Amino acid sequence: MICSTQLFQIQECPDLYVDACVCDQGRYLVFMSLWGRDTALQEFLARLTLGSAENGLTQFHILQDGRSLPVFPNADQLEKRTTRQYRSTLFGSLVHLWLFDKRCAQPDHANHFAYALLERDTEVGASLWPLIVETCPLPLLPHWQTPVLEVLTELQMLTALPGAIGSISGWQLNLQLAPLEQALGDLIRQGQLTTN
Repeated sequence: MICSTQLFQIQECPDLYVDACVCDQGRYLVFMSLWGRDTALQEFLARLTLGSAENGLTQFHILQDGRSLPVFPNADQLEKRTTRQYRSTLFGSLVHLWLFDKRCAQPDHANHFAYALLERDTEVGASLWPLIVETCPLPLLPHWQTPVLEVLTELQMLTALPGAIGSISGWQLNLQLAPLEQALGDLIRQGQLTTN
């Protein structure tokens, strides 16, 4: 089987390769999937926790099609998962590491904020609806999905993240309750949102 996934090198850590990365509007890291040997990955993780004076990484760059894309990791907000793959390769044992913002796995209910990661070409509405219902403190009925998604998009509370490479896309849900309550109340009064 031939793998068609493209790998991108990290400029500051040439032994590591990224197959997917999502950043927010400020190029802060939301999700990254990378491959490398265990020692190279452990060094990378250690450098993320050190300050710049101690050879730490307050930012790094992913090389893509001749461009150098900056990425700013917020180490305090990141979680990691690793798995060993391909134990007997020419280069030794390879490790797969996922780094992701905690709000990808669990919404921030206090601030009504979450991230969602989807495969490219996934139908967005149906995929994001459960996350919206979980994150929103307002009661949302299942048949309200389409108009609520339109409101969230129009009010820019649901936005696609611009900094995605690889086979995934990222979405940011940032609910502002006062304007959302007003917009949903207007739709209820107009008869567009009903209990039936």
